[in-house]
Order: sequence, then C-alpha cells, then structure tokens
Amino acid sequence: MSDDARPETRCPVPHGDRRRTAPPGERGTPRVEVLDGVWHVRSLPLVRQVLREADGTVQAGFSAETAQQGLTGDHPPVLYADGPEHRRQRSATARFFTPATVRRRYRDLMEERADELVERIRQDGGTELSAITLRYSVEVAAQVVGLTNSDIDGMSRRLERFFSGPVTGSAGSGGAPRRLAGRVGAVLGSLRPLWAMNAFRLKDVRPAIRARREQPQEDVVSHLLAEGYSDREILVECVTYAAAGMATTREFISVAAWHLFEDARLREEYLAADEPARHGILHEILRLEPVVGHLYRRTTRDLVLADGAERHEVPAGALLDLYVRQANTDPQELGEDARQMCPERSRPRGIRPEVMSFGDGAHRCPGGFLAVQETDIFLQRLLRLPLEFAHPPRVSWVELIAAYEVRDVVLRVGAGQGWRTPSPASTAR
Repeated sequence: MSDDARPETRCPVPHGDRRRTAPPGERGTPRVEVLDGVWHVRSLPLVRQVLREADGTVQAGFSAETAQQGLTGDHPPVLYADGPEHRRQRSATARFFTPATVRRRYRDLMEERADELVERIRQDGGTELSAITLRYSVEVAAQVVGLTNSDIDGMSRRLERFFSGPVTGSAGSGGAPRRLAGRVGAVLGSLRPLWAMNAFRLKDVRPAIRARREQPQEDVVSHLLAEGYSDREILVECVTYAAAGMATTREFISVAAWHLFEDARLREEYLAADEPARHGILHEILRLEPVVGHLYRRTTRDLVLADGAERHEVPAGALLDLYVRQANTDPQELGEDARQMCPERSRPRGIRPEVMSFGDGAHRCPGGFLAVQETDIFLQRLLRLPLEFAHPPRVSWVELIAAYEVRDVVLRVGAGQGWRTPSPASTAR
C-alpha cells in the first residue's frame, strides 16, 4: 500500500507501549523471509491472506501434524480439521459462543464469580492474580463446555499441570552436567502432560459424559454425544476448548490488569466508560499482547502472496509461520506508532479491533466475545480495589501453544488509596 493510498492510522492519544510478552530474540523484520524451508510471514495483509486460504492451506500449529498421527476415529478434532468437515463442526457449535448466548447463559455466572473472587481479594488485602484468573476462567469455560460434574479447584490444578509445558525464558549457561539435567528434565516434562491428561479424563471428562448421557444439557459435551463422538474424541475436544477458553483467557486477564493498573489515565477511562468503549480498550490491549503469538499453516497447493508491489510464490507443502504479534503492529497498515496503545486508532477496512489476535478465516477463535466479556466483568470489579503491583510480573513462553505466561502477578493494597464504588455508566450492560 502506498503512502498516498494508506488511511490515516496514527494514534491521536497514545497511552503506552506493550509489555515484554515476546520470546527472547524474536525478529520483527523482514516482512517475509524463508529460513530452512520455513516461510516467516510478518505482514498483516499476508498473515490475513494465508489464514483465509481455506482451500490452499491446512492447520500445522498446536502440534497438529504430530498429534494427528496418533488420532483415530470418525471425528477429527475441530482444532485440526479442515475443509467441509471443519466447517460443519464449527457451524454446529457456533450457537454456544454467540453474544446473545453468552449474555443469556453465562453473564450472571461471570458476575457472581467475579464478585466472590474480588471480595476475597479485598478481604485478603491482595492476591497472586494468575491463581485467581485460572479459577475464574476455568469455571466460566467449564459451563460452556459442560465440565460441571467435578471439583473446579481440582480441575484447575489438573489443567495447569497439563498446559505448563516447556517454557523459554532467560537463558542460562553451563557445561555437560547442565545439558544432561536439561535432557532429563525434558524427558520428565514430557511425561507430566500424559499423567495430567489421564487425570483430566478420569476426574473431569468422564463424569461429565456420564451425567450428560443420562440428562443432556445445552453445552458442547452434550452436542458431541448427540453427534456420536466416542469418549476419546470428546476428551480431545475438551482439551482443545480448555486451551482456548481457560489457558489463554487467564493470560489475557492478567496482562490486561497489568496495563490498567500501571496506567492510571487508561484505568480511569476504562472505569468511566460504557461497555462498548471498555471492550474497545480490551481489544486494543489484546492487539498489542496477543496471547498466541504464532499460527502455523502448511500449503496444499502453490500460493501467491501479494503484499503491495511484492509477490511471493510459496510452493505446495511449505510450512508458513505467521507472526501474529508483528502483524498486529504492522507499521505499513497501522501507523509508525503501532506499538503504542491507542483505543482510538483507525484501522484498514475489514480489520477487527484486535486485528489477528483471535486468528482469521476458518480457524478464527469462536470464543472471542466470551473471552472479552468475562475479562471485562472481572476487571471492572478488580480495578476498583486500591491495589498496586508488589513487583513486575514474570513472563515466560509456552512452546506447546506458542503463547506467553504471566506469573508472579502479586497485587497488594496501595498506600493512600480509597475504595471506589461502581458508577452507573461502568456497570451498565
């Protein structure tokens, strides 16, 4: 896109920069490059094009190609499926995630649980936020999926063990003993998810299946049983929804709180705003801090990627690494100040406020509205407490889902701050 043709995208009122949620050493340029046969795509138009090439690419992220080798049955997991079967599955479950359904079925639950958890934080004088956000996101997602026949706290612990896979952080140094320890740790780490998966199956998924065979509900597990899914196939789908609805939403709530607690002006704007404006602020935070930083596709035919005057011919069978974080801050599309937060930022036509943070095309996350709604409901309450960070949170990188983890989010009562009560505008639905 030429400078003359590009719409004005600069931020009228900048708020601040993104947090350090990228893995160490991640490159921001060039817009397209090929390294060891892998196409690295950082351009917003090209990331969007690839994600919309439903007939020219297949899912290659989230260990798809490895996982599918061990999957059997008549129903491929929705995360890994492509083509007509994937479209059918998505159409059949879309009703569980519409804004109308979220408001009708889950909003009261979100408000009740948020009230309980924030009151606990108030009484305790602070909290480690990532533990609270895990409990909250698990309980909400469990209602949607249908995992309501087991202990929520226990399920939260089991899922955390499963998703706390290999992480990258500050690199260490050492000789042969350290390398040996690393290999032993990798082997032991690979066993932990298997143990956690089995515990999740026995204590959470199986009781839910048994209960819904006797009395179906309006949830995903009941739908899968009606479709003839086996217990094993339902387990795989429950893990998929757990990753999307529990693990990633938990991280987003923490990183959004991080921004809003550290930026007093933005926090006041958020608390004084109506719901659409609050959601706009959360979408902008998500644009800067996409929880899943990379998406992967493999081409099933030759593709031509066109980015302005540049054309890239991608052969069939090529692996494409799509850089969500770089696409979301593409200066050619979103302005030279795209790394700064600005809820009022204008965008190219057809680009959503969160840009590529929920993906695009056939595999776009269906639970985007649910995630933003539950985040908003929780933060409205949390941000009225006189809290501050005890120290900067710790960020690490989870290779399994190419996502960041925010931990040690320690909040404590701040000196000289008073309690605030909600205003009518901020609590309006």
